[in-house]
Amino acid sequence: MVRNPLRARASPTYDEVAHASAAVVIDRYSTSFGWATRLLQQPVRTHVCSIYAFVRVADELVDDESQPWDADQRRRLLDGLQQETHRALACGASANLVVHAFARTALEHGIGTDLVDPFFAAMRADLSLRRHDTETLDRYVYGSAEVVGLMCLRVFVSGDERRYEDLAPGARRLGAAFQKVNFLRDLHSDHELLGRSYLPGVDRGTFTDDQRDQLLDDIDGDLRAAARAIEQLPPSSRRAVRAAHALFEALSLRLRATPAEQIARERVRVPDLDKARIIARRALVVR
Repeated sequence: MVRNPLRARASPTYDEVAHASAAVVIDRYSTSFGWATRLLQQPVRTHVCSIYAFVRVADELVDDESQPWDADQRRRLLDGLQQETHRALACGASANLVVHAFARTALEHGIGTDLVDPFFAAMRADLSLRRHDTETLDRYVYGSAEVVGLMCLRVFVSGDERRYEDLAPGARRLGAAFQKVNFLRDLHSDHELLGRSYLPGVDRGTFTDDQRDQLLDDIDGDLRAAARAIEQLPPSSRRAVRAAHALFEALSLRLRATPAEQIARERVRVPDLDKARIIARRALVVR
């Protein structure tokens, strides 16, 4: 007899505490994403927070320079997190609260290792690959961002496989756009603090406005494609995803108005007041 992992659950209190811990991760690590998730209806919000917390913890294992871990220690921690995630997906529970919350969400919505493992592969690449070419960047963007969009889409459509297949390309394009915007916005810090170069053919010392515009043309194409898919999302998630899309669209516009040499030396951001206005406008949209 095959045991159903969803039945192998801890107490409802443990589940609640696990999901609450994921919400704390959102509140502490991401102002923009945290604001946008408030427009999600429940229980979608809880599940999306659990996905975000899971991927954020893995990202911090790789990137948090305030920790004393060397690259080998980070790799072992990441391997351990992946193994624990596999165990949780198999049995339905984990002693790690963030993994437990993610596993409950994943098992309920059909998120499997086909999405989890490419994510870990991308995180692992950050520990060894310092300069990307086109091929490695495509794999990295898929694993670090597009699969996260697909995980969230699994939650949004809640078992509607036909809608999932129809909207999956748009979800991937949205995740890709978000990641590419981050590459451009963080061009300085990625190089100076982490020693990484994600954008092939881009050198901070000779970065030009033409290169900036070419990168943003590609990003804006992804955002346009994603916008069409967003309008087909269920009402429980549509406003929130519109808001997240609008925040990154605003960042894209700000980057296009910023000289390339300035992007190469400092992080470009949308002021919190502007973010709040964007979120408020999307919150007032009825459908």
